[in-house]
Amino acid sequence: MNTDSGVLQDWVGRTEVLRDRVTAAPPIALAATLDHPRTGFDTGADLPAPWHWLYFLPSVRQSEIGADGHPKRGGFLPPVALPRRMWAGSQMRFVRPLKVGADVTRTSRIANVRVKEGRSGALVFVKVEHRIEDAGGLVLEEAQDIVYRDAAKSGEATPESPPAPGNALWCHEIRPDPVLLFRFSALTFNSHRIHYDLPYATGVEHYPALVVHGPLIATLLLDALHRELPDRRLRAFTFRAVRPLFEGRPFKVCGRIEADGNTVRLWAQDADGWLAMDASAELI
Repeated sequence: MNTDSGVLQDWVGRTEVLRDRVTAAPPIALAATLDHPRTGFDTGADLPAPWHWLYFLPSVRQSEIGADGHPKRGGFLPPVALPRRMWAGSQMRFVRPLKVGADVTRTSRIANVRVKEGRSGALVFVKVEHRIEDAGGLVLEEAQDIVYRDAAKSGEATPESPPAPGNALWCHEIRPDPVLLFRFSALTFNSHRIHYDLPYATGVEHYPALVVHGPLIATLLLDALHRELPDRRLRAFTFRAVRPLFEGRPFKVCGRIEADGNTVRLWAQDADGWLAMDASAELI
């Protein structure tokens, strides 16, 4: 494995096609994890966004798992040598809701690979585009930004970030504990050890505690939006991870409606008021 741009460019354009069925059990379990009633998931019901992450899960054999709990590099994703991997953000467009019971297909493509040098060392950015379709055609599109970086050093400071925005219309406090992180890892079949293995997270990757999943934070942002504006439908959603959040340290998911009435600024802020995730939703 390496960070040679020429080698990694060979992965650009690679595709992968997966098929799944939108069964009711995963959303029932996620609803329980988010403290919702276990109802509303009969066949034909709309699946909330971004709960499509409950499907097309990786099914890598145990012998093909790397030391960090992720699949070993060099399959569909390029063989980046850098040890730390983070889902840094996504851009989504929703054509219509996924329906419980539908048979669905996801076509994925490596859109680009960029190598650059940051203040903390080498960085590799991989953009993966997904299209999810059912029998009626396109349901949603998502572009995911995955970042690889050098191993952290003991005592390395948390990345700087700006203060969180003000004038929130709502804020919900989240108290992440190991059970919440474990349940979300299980629901998304995410075996990255920084989310459940405390000795690994602190001793190997040098985090101060277990790390809250970026997709979990994004899910909580949209969950709060759905609670606050239950009659509005989502057209687009974009999020960008700015600063990590950790187990045992409360944080808030907040939002405000912008002047046009259809755009919602969403963000997560840590207990000290620093911006941890920046997001935007477009409503219909």
